[in-house]
Parts: sequence; structure tokens; C-alpha cells
Amino acid sequence: MQTHDYDLVVIGTGPAGEKAAVTAAVFGKRVAVVEKAPQVGGAVANTGTLPSKTLRETALALSGLKARELYGVDLSLRREATVADFMHHEQRVSAQERDRILTYFAHFGVTLYRGTASFVDPHTLRIQGPEGERWLRGDKILIASGSAPLRPPEFDFADPRICDSDEILGLQQLPQTLAVVGAGVIGCEYACTFAALGAAVHVIDGRDVLLGFLDREVSRALEEAMTDLGITFHWETRVDRCERLPAGAVYLHVDSGQTLVVDTVLVAAGRVSNTAALDLAAAGLVAGKRGLLEVDRVFRTAVPHIYAVGDVIGFPALASTSMEQARVAMTHAFDLGYKTEVSPLLPNGIYTIPEVSMVGETEESLRKQGIDYVVGRAPYRENARGYIIGDRKGFLKLLFQRDTMQLLGVHAIGEHATELVHIGLVVMLASGGFDLLNRTCFNYPTLGGLYQRAAALALARRKGLM
Repeated sequence: MQTHDYDLVVIGTGPAGEKAAVTAAVFGKRVAVVEKAPQVGGAVANTGTLPSKTLRETALALSGLKARELYGVDLSLRREATVADFMHHEQRVSAQERDRILTYFAHFGVTLYRGTASFVDPHTLRIQGPEGERWLRGDKILIASGSAPLRPPEFDFADPRICDSDEILGLQQLPQTLAVVGAGVIGCEYACTFAALGAAVHVIDGRDVLLGFLDREVSRALEEAMTDLGITFHWETRVDRCERLPAGAVYLHVDSGQTLVVDTVLVAAGRVSNTAALDLAAAGLVAGKRGLLEVDRVFRTAVPHIYAVGDVIGFPALASTSMEQARVAMTHAFDLGYKTEVSPLLPNGIYTIPEVSMVGETEESLRKQGIDYVVGRAPYRENARGYIIGDRKGFLKLLFQRDTMQLLGVHAIGEHATELVHIGLVVMLASGGFDLLNRTCFNYPTLGGLYQRAAALALARRKGLM
């Protein structure tokens, strides 16, 4: 069997794999990437990040939610909307992202192999694909094979009415009633999307708080907003039986004794790393729980020339962090002097309705550490741009160290929260705080002005004026 030699072989073409491949290729390395799926781009382009966020925007447009806030009238199209209407924009966005990735590979000389990769030895991969078997040898190898939805055994996923987060995009008709099993980020995002389109949505979760990593005030505000959207929460509850009923219904029995009858079930019970088919033992590697690989601070596995990034190494498993991990890994692998560490501050964006985003400390984490802090809170309704866009309930919350007024945490809920958070992120990376925000001139009217308002209120509170 002929073996093709490369400086780098990357397994997976999601955001981590793409960025690793292009980074190495830009610096003159011979790079191959392997993709087992029919399309490049991984879950981000095809089943996860971009599709779900695009669907959210489509839901907002088709439901008329924004119009009702702005104009006080119902411009809803949802009664006339078809599945094709709902999915059309998502399909175009995903296709454009796949085209961009292929264009980058071609431009920078990255060779794409279609097929399933498995290790033959620590430097060699066997590729089983549509063109038969091929062997690739890499001086360095990067595992960026992503993850797939976890499928609990109590659910029959052969039933088209029972979906995981990959399959929900293939619905042939919009559900009238939807049960979402799991109140994590993915479950909450899809719950909001379908509730905006008029579905009666039930969210079932064994925990007692929504997205517990959020600042508690923001978590409560999000739960209230989702409830106002028509979502019903079932806390501290687990599904113990799922049965298919005649006439296209699904019966869910939960351990509280309650029963639910819905026409569609979305199971969002977490994800499992895509490492099972790689034959890791042939490379001298052993996966842990849910197929996760352990790495060091530069993303080397136990075999020094094999790196792993993204979902295959676990938390935080975000597209943004995965890309940064890939760049750091390639910098170390080839001594590029380009990017030597992932930022110590990582923003988190949640595309619910409304959006939520945060970076840094929460009130709960500061109290736990015994850090004295002061809060500045600025509502969208008191900001001209917030009023223009019709967001009456959003707010920006800043946490400052009381003595120094250094910014320690940023929390936003409302339209464009995932954009707004970046101003505070940069201030925090610069170890700045009130003084830096006070010196900054923001365009008017913009949501950026919320930072000066929140900072001024925090200072007033520190001085005992509020």
C-alpha cells in the first residue's frame, strides 16, 4: 500500500481542523485533512452552531416577535410558513460556509481526503473512503474529529418523532408540541426557536436551575423570558419511559409521576467524542469517559507528536475556543512563534431568545472567593439604541472589584448580547475597568453606551450614592 507523506495530517474539517490545517499551510507545511462526512465543516457548519443560530434568526423573522415589540402589531407569518420557508436561509448559510472552507483549502494547498480515518501506527492513518483505501503518514497528527449527540437508551431514535440535535434540522413539518429533554445550551436554544414559531414547548431537566454556570440573576431573567415565550419548565424531573402512541403522538412518563403527550421529542442530553472509530490503541492512546482525550497546555496527547483539540478534549467545546486551541497546537507543533496560548478569558454566547453572553466572574464566584465587588447594571430600555430596537427587558451587568474598580465580570441578556460582551472582554484583557470605560467615546446611539452607564452606576454605588 502506497503511503502519502505530510508534515501534518488533520482528522476532521470542523472549525478546529480547518484552522489547524490552514495555519500550518500558511507557514509552508504540507497538510492533509480527512473528513468522513459527506460535507466539510463539521457540526458547526452542518448540524450545530451556524444552522441553529440561523434558524433562530429565521424564527424571529417568521414569528413577528421583533415586529410586535417595535410596532405593536402581529406581522406573524408562522401560520403560512412551510418547512421549506423555515430551512431555506439555514441551508444557504451552511452551503456558503462549506464553500468558504473548500476555497481556503484550495488556496493554501491543503489536500482533502474523503473517508473514515483510523490509526495503523502512531504516525500512519488508514483512510477508508469512496476511492478505496489510502494510507497517510504525518510527522504530526491532529485529532479534531468533533462530537455527536449522546443517545440515551430509553429513547427510540428510529422513530422520526424522536430526534437528537443533529436530526432536528431534518424535520418535515414544524411541531405543534415539543418536549425538549435537557435544559443545557443546545436544548434551550432550540426550545426558544420552536416556541417563537408557535409550538407548545416543554423543557425537562433533572437540575433545579437554568444554565447554572450563568450569573444567577441572568439565569433567572432568562428563565422568565423563556416562560413568557410560552415554554414550560419541568425541573428536578427525568424521563423514565418514552412510548409511541397511535395518531402520531409520543407519550413521556417522568419520575415525578407526570405524563406528557407531544408530537415531537428533542433529546439534548449532552455529546460524546467522535474517537471510537479511530483505533486509538494502535497509536498508543486511550480515551477516557465519553471518548475524551487528555492533553497538556499546548494540546499534546500522551503521544507527543499527536495533538487533540475541540470537542474531543471536552470543556468548553465551543467553536470559538476550538479554533484558538488549534492555532496554539500548530504553533507548538511547528515552532511557528504565532500564538502560544489560548486567552485566559473565554466568552460564552447563548443564542436563546433573548441572547445571553458572559465573560469572567459571576456574583456567586466572587462571593465564594471572598472578593469584595460592586455591581453596575444598565437596562436596555434606558439606552436609546435599546429603545429603538424594541428590547425592553435586556440589561448589561458589570462586576468591578470594589477597591480598584477593575472589571471582573460582564453579563448581558438581550438583543446583540453576544456582540456586546466583547467590549468588556477587551477591557478585561487589558486589566482595565472604570477609568478605561470612562475615557472611551462610544458611537451614539449604540448599545456600547450601556458600558458607561453601568460603570457610572457602579461607581455611585461604591461611593454610597445609591
